Amino acid sequence: MKRPIKKYAFLLLIVFGNGYAQSKKHLDTNKPIEERISLLMKEMTLEEKVGQMNQYNGSWDVTGPKPESGSNEEKYNNIKKGLVGSMLSVRGVKEVRAVQKMAVEETRLGIPLLFGFDVIHGYKTLSPIPLAEAASWDLEAIKNSAHIAAIEASASGLNWTFAPNVDISNDARWGRVMEGAGEDPYLGSKIATARVKGFQGESLSANTAIIACAKHFAGYGFVEAGREYNSVDMSNSKLYNSVLPPFKATVDAGIRTFMNSFNTLNGVPATGNSFLQRDILKGAWKFDGFVVSDWASIGEMITHGYAADAADAAQKAAIAGSDMDMESSVYVTELAKLVKKGVVKESVVDDAVRRILRVKFELGLFDNPYKYCNEAREKSSIGNKANNDAVLDMAKKSIVLLKNNKNLLPLKKEGVKIALIGALANDKTSPLGSWRIAADDNTAISVLEGMQQYKNNPLVYEKGTDVALNKQVFVDEVKINTTDFSGFEAAKKAAKQAEVVVMVLGEIGFQSGEGRSRTELGLPGNQQQLLEEVYKVNRNIVLVLNNGRPLALPWAAENIPAIVEAWQLGTQSGNAIAQVLYGDYNPSGKLTMSFPRNVGQCPIYYNLYNTGRPTNKDQNAFWSHYIDVEKTPLYPFGYGLSYTSFEYKNLKLAKTSFQKGEKIELSVDVTNTGNFDGKEVVQLYINDVAASVVRPVKELKGFELIALKKGETKTVHFTLTDKELGFYDNNGKFLTEAGLFNVMIGWNSNEGLSTKFELK
Repeated sequence: MKRPIKKYAFLLLIVFGNGYAQSKKHLDTNKPIEERISLLMKEMTLEEKVGQMNQYNGSWDVTGPKPESGSNEEKYNNIKKGLVGSMLSVRGVKEVRAVQKMAVEETRLGIPLLFGFDVIHGYKTLSPIPLAEAASWDLEAIKNSAHIAAIEASASGLNWTFAPNVDISNDARWGRVMEGAGEDPYLGSKIATARVKGFQGESLSANTAIIACAKHFAGYGFVEAGREYNSVDMSNSKLYNSVLPPFKATVDAGIRTFMNSFNTLNGVPATGNSFLQRDILKGAWKFDGFVVSDWASIGEMITHGYAADAADAAQKAAIAGSDMDMESSVYVTELAKLVKKGVVKESVVDDAVRRILRVKFELGLFDNPYKYCNEAREKSSIGNKANNDAVLDMAKKSIVLLKNNKNLLPLKKEGVKIALIGALANDKTSPLGSWRIAADDNTAISVLEGMQQYKNNPLVYEKGTDVALNKQVFVDEVKINTTDFSGFEAAKKAAKQAEVVVMVLGEIGFQSGEGRSRTELGLPGNQQQLLEEVYKVNRNIVLVLNNGRPLALPWAAENIPAIVEAWQLGTQSGNAIAQVLYGDYNPSGKLTMSFPRNVGQCPIYYNLYNTGRPTNKDQNAFWSHYIDVEKTPLYPFGYGLSYTSFEYKNLKLAKTSFQKGEKIELSVDVTNTGNFDGKEVVQLYINDVAASVVRPVKELKGFELIALKKGETKTVHFTLTDKELGFYDNNGKFLTEAGLFNVMIGWNSNEGLSTKFELK
């Protein structure tokens, strides 16, 4: 009699699963996703719904023993109760599979988890930091870079990245400028689109596609004084015309998640800001994905002084439109109680849960919860040659040539004695940059290693000075060296005996990024002193900059003959730099942030507004300027040289008067007049002379990256429409107004050919 009973019980388990036979209907792939969501939600308790809005950080060894106490035990138990919707920082196929199995096979409803991670500029194989990539102005290369990152991350079990950062910022003091695309909303929008499409691919059903997340919504790039986590107070004009366009571009590109920002915006924390999340994002833009908080930002509304306690924070965040709570734990502890009290409507919870489930269905996790858990793919996809070749290509395209007097570059490949100086030249960790938490230390190709590939030149290396005195770890403050000069004499001796000196100076990898604001933007520590001492014995210096933000380098700009902005270029950094220095690759990068003359100019940016007294002292006794330094940047937005030269001529406009809605066609001839094949970023700027809301003196509204062989001429065509000519008023209404427009097509934001037309 026992055997039939056991058999019958087993059959009941198959039929009824964990006690919810009806909810199996949501697994029917023939039904539309929205119907499948509704079927599943009918089976969910209020607590299980709220659980989908809860994200935990995986802070224990998930393939090890069960946590026995503390918050990790609570997290572990809540996963098994179906009270978790997503996990953060659980990575690797074995770890992901173990946690996903708990959620899918050991809970009542078996709802799969999302696994998120900060894949900012690569996973194991790192591309340049995003600010460097932006300097390429190569949208296809940027898209491919994100795709390579998605391939590796997805092979490690991940299905969600907290990128791209689309914050516009014009303040180099803020460390997170390294994560974005710079100061311009037009270029930032194009790059945001490229990154979303790179991460998410053509379809989320592919196992190489991961969900992208636009962050930080919104205004984070304008924190006061460039200080991390600080307040933001801005006009609606700045918000609508500078901050929001890249976010809107990601929605148009099909992005599935947003992350709100830590800052207050005009007195209201972004996490609890219904104007941003309900009115704009989910209302006007019709975004149907979901919003995740930044780390503990819901709970931090208490510290902001906006919420009285955890319950108040949960209430305000949920009502404002924050759908998922990252690590505050206030939703899972407070939200169900608030609904039962009638303080929060259950429809608010239902809306958030529907959004979260929608993304999980779109990823195909309900059809195959383990689609990202293939150990063979993990081994073959991470760090392979194809990925390294791709990030090397991206790194070369990201380098910006700032100065090249007397054609000191490219270096001759034989017969030249070279001294290579600087601790960063032999550093295999700093070039990885910030936000490289899946990569291993000491895995970057150093500049020394890259230059050693060119064996026909004698090469002597000297450190000169250390940049930091302590180990470069993410959680510690970096202790900068200002006291040890012991390597100076050896560096000067090597420089004196060399024909050319290559000095690699700048920031270590963790001097930019989150929590890395600076009040000085020169070369950290005693590197400036080293540069000046070496200059005394040999003036043939090529200064190679490794940094995550614009630096203020007035002395170098005046005295050093060749300066290369090489950023933090990732895994293949040294190879990319060496190939540019020796001329195997002709640099074509252009700056996407203005470089200040000193930190006192910050924030500084090209698309500023005119004042009532913008002219010089010959016209006004008092005018808008500084009395101690030029008001212009050291290097402007869009600036970058090449080993060849380009001539612009024949700027043509079909006519000088147009009607609204009419396409405005322009063209310019660009000729490579130098001795090298090269690439040029042809840039188009406009100025709306008189408008109902004042417009910037210049605004980028088009660009083309073209390749020209030496002696070749190409005609570059641009089209302006109402979309490029218009702007947002202070109520968020898009306007295109009649009037006079100035147009400039050139090689940076300060120089080019100009014309004008009238819009009637």
